[in-house]
Amino acid sequence: MKVMNNVRLYKPFSEHDDGLYHAVIENGRFKEIKKGLYDETNHTEVINGEGNTLAPSFNDSHLHLLRFGLMDKELDFREVTSWEEMKKLVKEKYNHEKMEENEWIVGRGLDDSQLEDLDHMLDARDLEELDYQNPVFFLHEDGHECIVNEEAMKIIEEKDDLSGFPSEFIETDEEGNWTGRFKDTVVHFIKFHFRQKSKVEVKEAVEDGVQDLLKHGITSVHTDDLNYVGSYQTLWNAYTELEKEGKLPIDVHLHHYIFSIEDVKNFIEESNMRTGDGTHRVKVGAIKIFLDGTQRLHTSALRKPYTDAPEKYGVLNYSQSELNDILQLADENDLQVTMHAIGDGAVEAALHAIEQVGETHMRHRIIHAQVLGPDLLERMAEIKPYLEIQPGFMMSEYKETAKWVGEDRVNYCNIWNTVNQKEIPYTCSSDCPIGPLSPMVEMFAAVNRTDKEGNPSGGWMPEEKVSIDTIYNAYTVIPAQLEFREEVKGKVQEGFLADFILLSNHPKEINAFDIKDLEVVETWSQGEKVYAKEQKGTR
Repeated sequence: MKVMNNVRLYKPFSEHDDGLYHAVIENGRFKEIKKGLYDETNHTEVINGEGNTLAPSFNDSHLHLLRFGLMDKELDFREVTSWEEMKKLVKEKYNHEKMEENEWIVGRGLDDSQLEDLDHMLDARDLEELDYQNPVFFLHEDGHECIVNEEAMKIIEEKDDLSGFPSEFIETDEEGNWTGRFKDTVVHFIKFHFRQKSKVEVKEAVEDGVQDLLKHGITSVHTDDLNYVGSYQTLWNAYTELEKEGKLPIDVHLHHYIFSIEDVKNFIEESNMRTGDGTHRVKVGAIKIFLDGTQRLHTSALRKPYTDAPEKYGVLNYSQSELNDILQLADENDLQVTMHAIGDGAVEAALHAIEQVGETHMRHRIIHAQVLGPDLLERMAEIKPYLEIQPGFMMSEYKETAKWVGEDRVNYCNIWNTVNQKEIPYTCSSDCPIGPLSPMVEMFAAVNRTDKEGNPSGGWMPEEKVSIDTIYNAYTVIPAQLEFREEVKGKVQEGFLADFILLSNHPKEINAFDIKDLEVVETWSQGEKVYAKEQKGTR
């Protein structure tokens, strides 16, 4: 038995109390939480919380843990400002003489629209300046677009059939030849060529990534890793081996990324595990499916044309009947489905599919849901799908949103307070490494609706701000519902799992603008301390 003594408490939607408390922890759960200091003299291990605030730890319901853990092994272009600088980085990391045949050169975080010495977007011809015989793959910072060289295109042409993908995802020149730029689901498909990580590589990357999660107070994740491995079984074995070795101090739900209904059928036939099944720490997550793309590329599916590209509506990756069949099959086999849907056209398709399933206990999910409409809100209020939002994206996109969708639709973009008022359940998550990993930054964005510098003044669409209690709940209580574990997880409450953090300040006693600066002093997972601030070596 342990006692966390001399702490203040933060429990969302509970009356604020500035008194000191102690929490008794036994068998990984809160046995007792009482006001006042613990003063019994026995053999109990008593930890001095030093007046810090004890609060629930975070559950990130949408990220890419394996990709995040692999980042240090790839070129990072996020701070690059010129093509010349970019070429220099590549040459420094990849030595011609030391590279193996068919070894891929991989970079990430690219935004070639910001390269000051280029007057056009990069394509395969530009990459030939690098003078490598190896395939090259550079990923845009939002993860929805890539650029490859001629060598990579030869491999793709030889091994892949891209005829089933929308033509909008494959950029061609005037003669119909590939330029080397690919978008959305084609990007994910191409990754299979070089993301076939071994079990050892997966374990090493996950270990690296977990340390950063703990630093930020995250003790549970729902992660989409499959297209970095190719085999769900390899992924499963890597995570469960880490658990057996005592190297996985977090709960993990592993999503299964699919391209077609055949992928769902194969999973059902090859495995008897369903959503929520698994080990103590590792469980089957949801079937993950991309319904559309992204607004930047005009590939997220809208019901009316893009304002800045009137000839485009975006791309819906599945017909309604295809999507209905996927959801029906998954639901009948106790598999939860989570659908990437940014545009209102994709959200509408997701709602159609959920509605045709009828009454269900699977708590199906819609990721992003950035563009909505009054009719969609009413339908969601009725059927209660779970939304998964990432407020951090708003900080960098708010200036572009009206340009993309126009003034008539902008009032239905990222409307989290409206969604909350209609009692539509939603989680807060990061989509890391595309979005910021820090829950403090995500919550800051939701509460303030500004970027880190405070722009725009007063917040973008300030009527859509939410309270710190609301967004904290979306990072703790609501994700536990997606796991069907809301009776034991997500709260600082007697009988619940002792997943908690010690915070440097009480969330209700600081200025809203300072939420982003809250520090995690310690992180505890199921009654064990797994991170302390003095630890070094995290990103």
